[in-house]
Amino acid sequence: MNRFSLVAISLIVLAAISATASPNPSTAKVPTFPGTLANARYVYVASYDGDQFDRNLLPEDREAISAVQDSIQKWGKLTLVYRPFDADIIILVTSHPSEDLMAVYDAHHSSGNFLWRVMGRDGLQSGETPLVTQFEKGFESVQKHK
Repeated sequence: MNRFSLVAISLIVLAAISATASPNPSTAKVPTFPGTLANARYVYVASYDGDQFDRNLLPEDREAISAVQDSIQKWGKLTLVYRPFDADIIILVTSHPSEDLMAVYDAHHSSGNFLWRVMGRDGLQSGETPLVTQFEKGFESVQKHK
């Protein structure tokens, strides 16, 4: 019985440490936004696993795409497009219970390397998207220095 209690306590402590390890997106430091994206006007949003119309896409990713699109539309500084070849930048998202991810890619260069990326727990939830807020702050910072 003593051994079981020790294992149970260890698992609880490990779970607590894991839960606090992921940064809170609203308090995380905003990464430097690349100046090369200062002239972007059109944005395409999708998941790493496909676009919002892909029937095999996980519901969490579909909701994250929608939340990002809604936030960008309300922000009004970029225009959403629904085909990647019409975009200046591509935002790829993924949403998992442990962490959300949002990365920005240059739509005109297919190097496969992201130009800007943020991660955080509950960062792409409908109604509140702190990862998009970080994106907006970064984008506006390069607009000021343009």
